[in-house]
Amino acid sequence: MSSTKRSGAGSVTVLITRRVQSGREDDFEALAAALIEAASRFPGHLGGYVLRPEGDASPLRQTLFAFDDQPHLDAWTASEERAALVAKLGEISEGEGAVHSLSGLEGWFALPEAPTRKPPPRPKMALVTWMGIFPLVFLLSKTVSPLFAGFPSVVGILVVTFLVTVAMTWVVMPFLVRLMAPWLYPDLRKKG
Repeated sequence: MSSTKRSGAGSVTVLITRRVQSGREDDFEALAAALIEAASRFPGHLGGYVLRPEGDASPLRQTLFAFDDQPHLDAWTASEERAALVAKLGEISEGEGAVHSLSGLEGWFALPEAPTRKPPPRPKMALVTWMGIFPLVFLLSKTVSPLFAGFPSVVGILVVTFLVTVAMTWVVMPFLVRLMAPWLYPDLRKKG
């Protein structure tokens, strides 16, 4: 399971999807947590987490890692510590993990039921993202920003952008992607 190269400077996010053997889900969770902890000790690590399926029925599990640039990701990917943990993951998984390098907004558009699917075209991703950001910014600027009227303006902006980021990542985008899935992924309608 090696990383997918991405040209150019800037951060790199890698999404790994594995099919976990039945009954080994807790083992996977523990190993994935150890993998994320190990990665956090490497230079350039920006974060990592496990994406869990909505229902316990799915054997698919995803792990996401972000590094500030490709050389730092490569150092992590080539490390002996990672190799040992990935070997243990291989013992409780069916087949190799599918690895995808993500850039920009693509991470928000991964469907839990089709995690290895190619992301939608960028114009569609931009439009759906705007559909989430605009109402959030409008609502929060009317409700939260006034609470910080006596502070320097950067404080209100900091709080609003933090709340928008959290809401977009864990609430709004998962909802919008599911709602808009037939338009974002028209091939899903053909298979359904």
